[in-house]
Amino acid sequence: MSTINEENNEIDLSKISKKIGRFFERVSIKLFLGIFFIKKNTIIVSVILVFGGVLGFVFDKFYKVYDHQIIVTPNFNSTDYLYAKIDLINSKIKEGDTLFLKNVVGIQNPKLFKEIEIEPIVDIYKFIGTNPVNFEFVKLLGEDGDLKKIVVDPLTSRNYTYQNISFSTSKPTNSEKTIKPLLKYLNDSEYFAKIQKIYVENITAKIKENDSIISQINGVLNSFSKTINSNQKSSNLVYYNENTQLNEVIKTKDELITEQGSKRLEFVDSDKIIKDSSSTINIINDNGINGKFKLVLPLILLGIFFLFRFLKFYYFKQLAKSKQ
Repeated sequence: MSTINEENNEIDLSKISKKIGRFFERVSIKLFLGIFFIKKNTIIVSVILVFGGVLGFVFDKFYKVYDHQIIVTPNFNSTDYLYAKIDLINSKIKEGDTLFLKNVVGIQNPKLFKEIEIEPIVDIYKFIGTNPVNFEFVKLLGEDGDLKKIVVDPLTSRNYTYQNISFSTSKPTNSEKTIKPLLKYLNDSEYFAKIQKIYVENITAKIKENDSIISQINGVLNSFSKTINSNQKSSNLVYYNENTQLNEVIKTKDELITEQGSKRLEFVDSDKIIKDSSSTINIINDNGINGKFKLVLPLILLGIFFLFRFLKFYYFKQLAKSKQ
């Protein structure tokens, strides 16, 4: 019985080795035919490569994609409004609605626009900051799922301070033609303009009130200092009650000064609904095949030539079979 199994195994191995041998033989034949075909058509292949290289070089020179970025901060809870505006612009670009882009948005060369998008600048530490509510919020979300996914989740990421607006053009541009009109359009909101006005008035009133309280505290501290100095000059001993809450007064003044600094920064940042902090323009995009047509185009043309010759060979081969 074992002898029969050994013979069957030897037969199977023999069949497998023969199949492998025939496979490599077919591969070597195909490789030889390919080399022979290229050698036979050396002139045509060379012309295609040179023509494709020159055409690709010209294409790379005249066809370029430029990326532009604007980092903004949406104020007064205007994040959803900002995303809706960007989505609207992008839809108009895809539709080819140059009249909207030029007359409504104010872009001078709308035909150069290729796409626009917005995404958050993920900064979980700034989002948490010193706010215990945000910390507990992130902690709670982290218990229910993957924290890394939650951090970049659209519902979470829209609450980050900074948002990055990026768009592409087919030619270089400048701030006057694109950045300023785009920001002007994004800041054109009657509703948020009213909120901005009230917000600025509240900050101004708070700063004024804090200055008044700090002035009063300074008066109390100056009066207390004069009392101490006058008592030190006299021979009378004066005992002060520890419950004067002087430390609390000084602590309150320190907190008010810190708050004043924050309020003044808020006042500076609240001059726009969509506050731009920086912009970068005319970054050459070399992703994908951009700038690589001198290498890609010859291969594409060569592939088309090989495909055409193969189809021609296949057609005549099948035609000969049908005649037989």
